[in-house]
Amino acid sequence: MQREVTDTDGTTWTCVQAFSGLSDNAETKDAAQVKGEAGTYWVVCTPSGGAQSVRLKLQDEWETSYSDEALLNEIKAQQ
Repeated sequence: MQREVTDTDGTTWTCVQAFSGLSDNAETKDAAQVKGEAGTYWVVCTPSGGAQSVRLKLQDEWETSYSDEALLNEIKAQQ
């Protein structure tokens, strides 16, 4: 579960669902879920070039359901 988007400044953001590196089982998905918000998950986006990573709350299936522009808007809102 990884996705890359590039903003207008040429920064490439690599976004991964929190805890996705641990394993792909249901327990890992539960760990990434935002407490009290069904269908919402923590996603960490890390930029190229050393800028600050951001943590986003995104809806389930974020890797396919968000347009690049929508994902970049979420990142910008958290910077």
